[in-house]
Formats: sequence, C-alpha cells, structure tokens
Amino acid sequence: MSDFAVGAAVTDSAKKKDVRMTIVKLIVFVLCILLVLEGIFYILVIPCLAPVKVQFSGVKHLSSAELLERLSQMGDSTWIQFDSGRAVDALSSVSGIDTVSVDKVFPDKVLITVKEREPVAKTIVSINGRSMPIQIDENGVLFTNTTSVAKDSNIPLVSGLPIENMQTGMRFPSKYRPLMAQIAEIQRLPQKYFAAISEIQVVPKEYGNYELVLYPIHTHVRVLTDRTLNEDALKYMMVILDVVNLAKSDVNVIDLRYGSVSYRTQ
Repeated sequence: MSDFAVGAAVTDSAKKKDVRMTIVKLIVFVLCILLVLEGIFYILVIPCLAPVKVQFSGVKHLSSAELLERLSQMGDSTWIQFDSGRAVDALSSVSGIDTVSVDKVFPDKVLITVKEREPVAKTIVSINGRSMPIQIDENGVLFTNTTSVAKDSNIPLVSGLPIENMQTGMRFPSKYRPLMAQIAEIQRLPQKYFAAISEIQVVPKEYGNYELVLYPIHTHVRVLTDRTLNEDALKYMMVILDVVNLAKSDVNVIDLRYGSVSYRTQ
C-alpha cells in the first residue's frame, strides 16, 4: 500500500513538473514571438511608416522652426524616404548657413549639424525695392538671420559697396573681400576698435582700386585712408584725432593717405 502511495506521489510530481515546463516553454515561445514582432516593428515599420524625427545642432541665431519649414517643402517623409542630399540643398539655400551636414540614425532620427555664418560687418541694400540692413561674413557673403546686429558696436556699418541689386546668399566682388578679412582680424583683437567708428565708407577709385573714409563716433571729423585697415592704422588714427581735436577744432577732414598727414578745415 505504501509503495502505491509513493508511486502515485512521484507520478503527480512528474505531471506537475511537466505542466511547469510546458508553461515555461509557452512563455518563452510567446516572448520569442513578441521579440520577433518587436524586431519587425523596429526594423521595418518604424523606418518605413513612422514620421522622421529631425534634430538640429549648431543652431545659435537661426530658428529651428524656420529650418523645419524649409525641410517640409520636401514633403512628408519617413526615415527610409528622407533624402539627405535634398535636405542639404534645401538648408544650404538659407543665407545664414555656411555649411550643413546630415546624418541618418536608424530607425527614425535625422541629425543635422549646421554652421552659421558669423557677421563681421553690416550694410544697407535694396532688395525688391526696399532698403534693409544685411550682414556680411568674412568671405563677403550677404546674409540675414533672426539676430539683430544693430546694437553690436564691434560690427561696423560699411557703405559704398556695389551691392545695391544683390540678393542674400550672394558674394560681392572679390576686390572688396580683403576688407572683410581685415575687419574680421581687427575684431579678434581684445580692444574694441570699431566701437569708436560709426561707419566705414568704401570710395571706388580708377583702375579698380578703392579708398576708405572712416567716421569716428563723437566727432564731426572724417578720416581718409587707403585700403589697408589694421590695428596700427587705427591706433595712428586715434592719436591724430586726439591731437587735432585738442589743437584744431575747425578741422573736418583728416587725410592719412600716401604716408603723410594732412587736414582740411571747414
């Protein structure tokens, strides 16, 4: 009798173990199915059907909403449909962007890195019959962005450039680009020289040359100089201005061209 009881107990235990194993196998099978479905969803459904997620980096002055608006002109697209080349072309048409790179990150992200143009000068141009302020970068490219440079005293106003009918994104003639490079070099100095100058006027000369007229702040005196603009020239100008303002109050033009100093009175 006892042997029968023991045998029955062993049989029940074996049946329970088999049931548990069956349940475990079922759970593993279901998990495997879910894992496969998740993989299919991750690999096929998200890239092919889910809207692409665009992330920008390097944006400082431009609006991300404006850049997304440019991309929206490509049409609604998923990650698999997103055309990196077209995105680069669309964003490169924004005048305030210098360079742009696009990286697609599986399964649904697009990382866009932009380098914005940095203004070294500003000017006034006529666009579609309207006069408007515009910025100039070190390479002579005209551009606009959402940041106003009107209050930045280290970004001088440059007038007289032959760009009345040019559009944003265009580069003005090469002979004037060294001036922008000179201005950029001065801006990198610790002293804020352009805070003392309200305007730099470009005066074209014969044979494609040009000279400059500087308008210092807090004085009616104009300063004529050649096309070389550097720290030494600005220091020299400041010294001459101090001397003239103290000794000759009726002087209205100082001429620093040709390696000498002369002045004109009213």
